Amino acid sequence: MFRFAPFHARSDPSRIFPDRGTVTMAQPFLRAYTQLVIQTCHRRAVHAIGGMSALIPVKGNPAANEAAFEKVRADKLREVQDGHDGTWVAHPGLIAVAKEVFDAHMREPNQIASKLRLDVRADQQALLKVPEGPCTVGALRNNISVSIQYLEAWLGGNGCVPLHNLMEDAATAEISRASVWQWVRYGVRLDDGQPLTADRVCMEVQRELDELRQQVGNARFATGHFLEAAFLFKLMVTSTELEDFLTLKAYDILVAQEFGPTWGAPQAAQPGGGPRSRM
Repeated sequence: MFRFAPFHARSDPSRIFPDRGTVTMAQPFLRAYTQLVIQTCHRRAVHAIGGMSALIPVKGNPAANEAAFEKVRADKLREVQDGHDGTWVAHPGLIAVAKEVFDAHMREPNQIASKLRLDVRADQQALLKVPEGPCTVGALRNNISVSIQYLEAWLGGNGCVPLHNLMEDAATAEISRASVWQWVRYGVRLDDGQPLTADRVCMEVQRELDELRQQVGNARFATGHFLEAAFLFKLMVTSTELEDFLTLKAYDILVAQEFGPTWGAPQAAQPGGGPRSRM
């Protein structure tokens, strides 16, 4: 057994994560935790369910679509061979792919008894290992794009959004904004040789807004929540402290939208009655 000394990785400049795209399930800390989950679940005779594949079918591009399917197959093959008893995907079009892999390699209803994973040993070094990889301008812009578009959809009532051939949800938006916060907080030098500053992030956010306006059109941009999303993103990634949850701040915007700037102020009398109630 081992114990972790309490610490906050967000305050440790030696624990900076690289581009989100390089942090795959092959990374040591992710491999270590998933196998430990299987062992822990099976020791208690409960099912260990694998993770969600964020890939989605790619329309109009057969080669890219097949490449996405192959990545899902490889991901699900790793899961079933490790000992998972089930899995999930981000899009119904990928259910058959995942089911095919699990049916071929898990003939029994589950692997609780057959794969106890007694070979797994909790590895503190692996669980705490920081992934290696670059910090790039491309990843910065992708994180900004994903965060703003996801927040815009979330403020409009949609909790998951297909973006750049991936299904983005609150978890991936959290990863994106936390990554940018960390890079800004410690002035990470990107692959163009320049350190990331709050001013540069604000410039990149405006660049993203300009591109989104062109993509969706002026009407959609005006009626959407792009400006609120961009404001919230800039606020969170340039703050001194890393906020615990992105959506907590977003709820404040929802409340403001619902009740408006005059919330709590006396309402004008309506014909034939008293003040109009908001409740």
